[in-house]
Amino acid sequence: MKRFIGLAAIGRAIEGGTVTSGSTSTTHHRFLQAALYSSSSFSSAESRWFSHHEIAKHSRRSAAHSIAGTMFFSAAASSLAEDVHAKEQTPSKKFLPNDVVLYQYEACPFCNKVKAFLDYHDIPYKIVEVNPMNKKEIKWSDYKKVPILMVDGEQMVDSSDIIDKLYQKIHPEMPVDSGSEGREERKWRGWVDNHLVHVLSPNIYRTPSEAIESFDYITTHGNFSLTDRIIAKYAGAAAMYFVSKKLKKKYNITDERAALYEAADTWVDALKGRNFLGGSTPNLADLAVFGVLKPIRHLKSGRDIVENTHIGDWYARMESMVGASSRIMA
Repeated sequence: MKRFIGLAAIGRAIEGGTVTSGSTSTTHHRFLQAALYSSSSFSSAESRWFSHHEIAKHSRRSAAHSIAGTMFFSAAASSLAEDVHAKEQTPSKKFLPNDVVLYQYEACPFCNKVKAFLDYHDIPYKIVEVNPMNKKEIKWSDYKKVPILMVDGEQMVDSSDIIDKLYQKIHPEMPVDSGSEGREERKWRGWVDNHLVHVLSPNIYRTPSEAIESFDYITTHGNFSLTDRIIAKYAGAAAMYFVSKKLKKKYNITDERAALYEAADTWVDALKGRNFLGGSTPNLADLAVFGVLKPIRHLKSGRDIVENTHIGDWYARMESMVGASSRIMA
């Protein structure tokens, strides 16, 4: 019974409510943001987005389908991925942290934003997966959401604030979002948090089967008992399917796939022919979009967005630039 009460509380949190514990009313992290962007656990070699075999196969099809530039596996994407430079190395010895720990939900888009930044800058980090049902792993913190990043004992919270602070530590001489290029970067970082994530949710839970697919990560990640995994996967998927309908109405989305495709093409249009919004290398907005989209890469919505928009080539370049995870095992 407690588990179902917990799911009800999660639903309230998604709709902007609060969960009260004792005499303290705390706004909890929206579990939707932990699960609706979820994906199965695959290695990069297994990922259909990054498979060299799939790149070659779809390259042969691209001309016949007249969709050059829209397929992630196109020959153009493969060529561009080979041409880009290696990802940025930490440019200053002023920031060499000894211990970086990320408290996260595997499927949380905001946690993945932080990971994209850490991976791109080759900053080693450990991960603590938080149980979304009881959040016992972060009971020590007054901040009851994820991501939480601990850097040599210093607590950082809120994905955008975390990234800003890390950027300043890496580039102490360079203000974040400064100048005209900075204003453009700031605009699109806001677009990610205030629009893109809201478009994703109705798509990922569009049908019962897609909702269940999105909860598959529960079975392979986190500190869950077998019972908790089964309940979270099926009861959670059912709850979020209905919640997504409310979110669709809240954000005036009539056709969820059309809204998703429009968001992807809006981002591609913002590039104005550049490899990245940052020009020859990604900026913080590029990393934010990449991080938010990364958890859906194995889902139907992720496959559909690649097949029906022009975002695939950019994503291929980003995957090459960000490179392998900098995660280290605890």
